[in-house]
Amino acid sequence: MTKVIMHGCNGRMGQMISNLAAADEEIEIVAGVDVSDHIQNTYPVFKTITDCTVAADVIIDFASAKAVDALLDYCVEKQVPVVLCTTGLSEEQLEKVEQTSGKVAVLKSANMSLGINMMMKLLKEATAVLAPAGFDIEIVEKHHNQKLDAPSGTALALADSINEELNEEYTYKYDRSQDRMKRPKKEIGISSVRGGTIVGDHDVIFAGNEEVITFSHTAYSRGVFAKGAIQAAKFLAGKTAGYYDMSNVIDAQ
Repeated sequence: MTKVIMHGCNGRMGQMISNLAAADEEIEIVAGVDVSDHIQNTYPVFKTITDCTVAADVIIDFASAKAVDALLDYCVEKQVPVVLCTTGLSEEQLEKVEQTSGKVAVLKSANMSLGINMMMKLLKEATAVLAPAGFDIEIVEKHHNQKLDAPSGTALALADSINEELNEEYTYKYDRSQDRMKRPKKEIGISSVRGGTIVGDHDVIFAGNEEVITFSHTAYSRGVFAKGAIQAAKFLAGKTAGYYDMSNVIDAQ
């Protein structure tokens, strides 16, 4: 049984993870951390991570960026691994995450979905074959109309996984409206669509001469990210210090 502290337990994702964990015999939320107390949980909830007096095997974090520094300090002090899901971290915080991973196990990924991370692995294989054959590469991502950033972090992670296979030789193109020129070969186009309540939709298009191959992933609910976080927590519990991501979770399946 993996014992978990849910950091940001009363947020939308924190509650979703708590509900999924309640039905999972392999994991248990033993404590939560949240500044809000508007929800009654089955486990004790503390205002800050430093207030927490409950021991656990791993922490799942879906709180806010401003709480990450104290969380990382706590993880080092208590030697508790952490699945870090909070986005919008500053460069200084990302550097601290790197430093922390040298002292305790940290798992961070641009997207917690097992499907997206499996897609990244497949894209590397496809790129190795299709890019040398002259296929152009385009990414189209779609999200709800409340999303603030564009392109999505997941789209950039997909592009990065492709470019890693290409020795970082390709550049990213976000807008062609001001250009009157043919498409350069060593370019990855990334387009963003915002509308309605789309949870997350990513297409990676390999366009060649007279044939097109498309890799697609659609998230129908945020539950896919919650399930991925739980899988990551089970994986990370008991791991030695290091920087892990969801590819490690997939390889362990």
